[in-house]
Amino acid sequence: MSGYLLAAFTLVAPAVAQQPPRDLTPHQRAIAAGYKALALCEGQFGGGRTPEQIAATELKGIYPEYEALAAELPATSDRQDRSVSVPFADGMPPRLAYWVPRFGCSLAPIGGKRVLPPLLHPNPSIPFPADPRPWPIGDSGIAPKPPAALESAVAAAFDPAASKGRTTGVVVLRDGKVIAERYADGFGPLVPNRTWSVAKSIAGTLIGIAVADGKLDPAKPAPVPEWRTPGDPRAAITLDQLLRMASGLGSDTAGNRTDAIYFGGTAVTEQTVDWPIVAPPGSTFRYANNDTLLAVRALRSALADDNAYTGLPGNRLFGPLGMDHTTTGIDWQQNFVLSSQVWSTARDLARLGELWRNDGVWQGKRILPEGWVRYMTTPSGPQPKGDGPGYGATMWLFGLKQGLPDGSYAAQGNRGQYIFVIPSARLVVVRRGEDPAGNAFEAPRFVAEVLKALE
Repeated sequence: MSGYLLAAFTLVAPAVAQQPPRDLTPHQRAIAAGYKALALCEGQFGGGRTPEQIAATELKGIYPEYEALAAELPATSDRQDRSVSVPFADGMPPRLAYWVPRFGCSLAPIGGKRVLPPLLHPNPSIPFPADPRPWPIGDSGIAPKPPAALESAVAAAFDPAASKGRTTGVVVLRDGKVIAERYADGFGPLVPNRTWSVAKSIAGTLIGIAVADGKLDPAKPAPVPEWRTPGDPRAAITLDQLLRMASGLGSDTAGNRTDAIYFGGTAVTEQTVDWPIVAPPGSTFRYANNDTLLAVRALRSALADDNAYTGLPGNRLFGPLGMDHTTTGIDWQQNFVLSSQVWSTARDLARLGELWRNDGVWQGKRILPEGWVRYMTTPSGPQPKGDGPGYGATMWLFGLKQGLPDGSYAAQGNRGQYIFVIPSARLVVVRRGEDPAGNAFEAPRFVAEVLKALE
């Protein structure tokens, strides 16, 4: 880990063999710069990692149209201001990512400056300290002694010769106890990295809390304010259809690419609310970031109080579970980007998996309404094509076809993020990664090997 001197410095990118494409549009160049600024901001000020470590891992093997350019662009980090700026075009302000307490790093819109002031509470120490309380609420008393077979299975996940991808962390729980834990160099139990689409399952969990409070009903039309104009057909789309990727909405790219929001600094409410219906709601499964973002937009509308909205993750989920190293990213208009932009540790995600395994009960206290986890993990309506996993309400569903016990489910995200829950084996398996594009980790096989090792 690096020390944190109160100074600014410039990261000069190393030479790379691949030449950056010269035909990228100005917008694409801005996206690449935003990708780099956000990764450097979160990695340094959220995880205590060095720019060199981040360049070699979080910025390696990313979307190919951005990787070479991102490597070429210089970046300036201001450790006192906790911000990163990356220039991308003459005459334009650099892309800016800056730390917001409780929410991690936020991207300024293209051409814009810092909007969200750090007024919520004094900046915490970086990297965040360990919680001295015993597991599972804290970080003490964790000293797993896995059996040889399990230790071997976990080690293989980190071995490039034995496994695809690039594993950064693994935690295995049985009956809520840590029975195996391992990290790659530069990472560790207190170092968060991006969850990517694991955040969608976190969104589904938070919506469950709002359902328990009587603020939302999945069976009713999602209360998206921008759809309330009389005659708007999207007003009939239910919250359930958004949670199940069955909204019928279209977009101009694949459903899991929302680069303008993720890396361009475009606000959720500037883009997601504008897409038209292209299929009857409830008739087609189309995996789409927009559906989750719209479900969370409905959550903000239903709460009708921005303090209640921004405080929901920390006050009602992360705090009670001891997920002290987890932050939910917000855009410049204070919308959660809860389809991808959550940073968390393997331990924190294991805590979340254990909450799911126990039907939303944590240490004897009910966090989620009874049956909500069953709702999240029950298929309904259109399903993904092929022999892969099915889909519930923000959760992927696994079984014998994927080599796992029936009733297994998982939250999963880009670059190899997984929280697997195997209820029949009383097991939670978390795998964190920074997998290069096109070199995906074979997560179901790994979980099957963990199960075999525990027989």
